[in-house]
Amino acid sequence: MTATASITVTFAHMKRFKRILAVVYPYVRNKFIFTGLLFLLWIGFIDDNNIVAQVKSRLKLAEVKREREFYLQETLQSSEDLKLLQNDRALLEKFAREKYLMKKENEEIFIFTTEE
Repeated sequence: MTATASITVTFAHMKRFKRILAVVYPYVRNKFIFTGLLFLLWIGFIDDNNIVAQVKSRLKLAEVKREREFYLQETLQSSEDLKLLQNDRALLEKFAREKYLMKKENEEIFIFTTEE
């Protein structure tokens, strides 16, 4: 790009800027509109509780609510399992053998794993 071309581009941008300024300036000149715009800018982007922070907080809240529902379901399932284990001796023995690898005195346990 030559110097003449860059100056032409700069002038084109300046013309566009002047047109935008001509439309916006009368509104910004009004002190009430200017103050309102500053207020919206402050609340929307600069303040600690800006729009981005509010959206992040709402997303985090939704995630925590989903986790809460999941853990409530897990708690209910565990409570049902506990009631079953307290009432059925054979089921308790099966659970202890499978989950905690417990054995009787005269037994040996062999664990076979498959390599993938």
